[in-house]
Amino acid sequence: MKLFLGVAEAGGFAKAAVRASLSTAAVSRAIMELEASLQTRLFNRTTRQMSLTEAGRRYLEHCERILNQVELADAEAMGATALPNGRLRVHAPAGFGQHYLTPLLARYTQQFEGVSVDLVLSQRTPDLLEERFDVGIVVAQSLKDSSLVSQRLGMTRSVLCASPRYLQRCGTPRSIAELEEHTCVQLSLQDLPSVPWLFEDADGNEQSLRPMREAPFTVNIAGALGEAIRAGMGIGMLPIPTALQGLRDGSLVQVIPHARLKPINVYALYASRQYLDAKIKTLVEFLREAVPQRVAEHEQELGLWHARYGRSAMCPA
Repeated sequence: MKLFLGVAEAGGFAKAAVRASLSTAAVSRAIMELEASLQTRLFNRTTRQMSLTEAGRRYLEHCERILNQVELADAEAMGATALPNGRLRVHAPAGFGQHYLTPLLARYTQQFEGVSVDLVLSQRTPDLLEERFDVGIVVAQSLKDSSLVSQRLGMTRSVLCASPRYLQRCGTPRSIAELEEHTCVQLSLQDLPSVPWLFEDADGNEQSLRPMREAPFTVNIAGALGEAIRAGMGIGMLPIPTALQGLRDGSLVQVIPHARLKPINVYALYASRQYLDAKIKTLVEFLREAVPQRVAEHEQELGLWHARYGRSAMCPA
């Protein structure tokens, strides 16, 4: 089509060949093959001049429209790697998505107004390619082998909590070892094993705990686990944002605050580094900076809460 358009504009094979950096014979042969495939003569040829046939003029109008659309499609596709634009499908775990990702995506879409976000929250790990997600957020100690590209965004942490009612009834553990004598409720996630519980000291040395009693309650949503702990079912690990809600209103108490649970990694997964769509690239870069800031804000709030109320809250009457 491009060669046909070139011949029509130039008024002959020779001029069109020069513009296309081809031989005259090659251009002539291409037009003859086009006419043969269409079974239509496109040009009237004489020894002195060349002109379009009626069919050729109609075909030229279609070709101009089609090639303009092709150019627009090419420009849009190439622009996708340069300018963030279009719909971005993101999957994330429910708790992390609610407390961390949603407010950060609000900031991202304000910064990149051409991008709209379709955020799906669930506790399963989807097939990103089959389900057409652009980015998947995974919260895990480590990633399974896959063909996907991963970027570590930062780390998040949980704290041990119980209700004042439970501590009044069963006592307050003062060490990790004493937890073995308590009822422990557990968060069960696909990418995070519920046991053992992993702790680390200031030097990074690990200590693990496998509760001796079988958990009377497991659930896959941190908010639901928080409600079970509030109801006095036992001691459990809660993400800091979930724990802070209960610490503020007095329905939860942090236990053994000096025993730090091992942080959990946060990853972004996407299909390929090659020709990366600008909206994916900018989102991952944005989250690599914003997630650690958001986590630090929650850590700071937890520290301030302890400085003001922690001592009395950890020792319920």
